[in-house]
Order: sequence, then structure tokens, then C-alpha cells
Amino acid sequence: MAPFPGSGLAKGLAVTLRTMTKKTVTEQYPDVQPELPPRTRGVIGLFEENCTVCMLCARECPDWCIYIDSHKETLPAAAPGGRERSRNVLDRFAIDFSLCMYCGICIEVCPFDALFWSPEFEYAETDIHELTHERDKLREWMWTVPAPPALDPSAEEPKEIAAARKAADKLAATQAAAAQEAEAQGAEAQGTAAGTEGDA
Repeated sequence: MAPFPGSGLAKGLAVTLRTMTKKTVTEQYPDVQPELPPRTRGVIGLFEENCTVCMLCARECPDWCIYIDSHKETLPAAAPGGRERSRNVLDRFAIDFSLCMYCGICIEVCPFDALFWSPEFEYAETDIHELTHERDKLREWMWTVPAPPALDPSAEEPKEIAAARKAADKLAATQAAAAQEAEAQGAEAQGTAAGTEGDA
């Protein structure tokens, strides 16, 4: 059935009338902090321990507002006769929030979960140059990141956990089979020894 002429206008006026009859609520900011949605994009927090200086976030940023400096360190061999390994060590991680457009690409492409959205939004500065925040400030914002939502109980198990569990079950089965074989060989050896003593 086609809508009758003027039905859209009637719906709009109904919304207006409903809104007009409600009491106006004024939030007393900054004395009362607003209740933000859980997925609010405020600032970006850095979990430094997870950062491997792979530079993916800086390369993928469309605004080029992420600055990363690092150096290489040589680690001694883990075992005798092994070879030395080198690893990247983070020296500087900064984000210029005067350029950032909050697209979230850096968070999405990070393969090691080192970047997270924080709902923190009070970071205004009097000088635009002070909107470049270094890793110590990004680290502080990391502790304001809300906990992730609980997993759906009916969802499939993550592939990584399933693969790890399969490998652990296989290892446990191999160890159990080896233990049973060792017990059987021990019992057989005892039986043979007892038979030898009986013959003697």
C-alpha cells in the first residue's frame, strides 16, 4: 500500500511534539563527566610491551601522524653453539593528534595488539605543537582502555586456541602412550627375570 500524501510530514511533526513535551536535561560538564558509549574513539593508547617496531601503523596512516624511532640490539645465543639474534627496541612512539583523523587504521593493522582506542577525550592544549603526544602519555591512556566485551558462549573457539589445544592433546597422548609402553616393557622385563629365577 502506497503511503498517503503528507505522511512523512505527519511523522516528523509527531517526533517534534514528543520531544517538546519531554523535560530538558542539561549535563553539568565538567563537574559531571558524560557517560560515553563503550566504543568511543577518544585517543589512542599504546601498550608498549606488545610493540615490535614493525612500522605497519606508521606506514598505513593516511595522515602520516605517527612517528616511530628505534634501534637494534643484539641478543646473546639462547643455547651454546647457537647464533646471536637481533631485535628492534622502541626509542620513540608519538602521535600528532592535530593531524590524526581518528580513522582507526593504525589500530586495525597492528598485528600484535599494541594500539587501542581509549574513551579519554580531555586532552586539549593551548599550543598546537603540544598535541604531539609521546609514548609516556600514550602509555597513561592505555590504562583508561575499557575491558573487551565477553565472548559469545555459542561462538566458535578461536583458531589459535583450537590449534594449541590440538597440539597439547597430541603431545599428552604421545606421552601417555610412551608411559604405557615403558610400563609394559618394565612388566615384561620383570616377568622375564622371574621366569629366569624359576628356571634356576
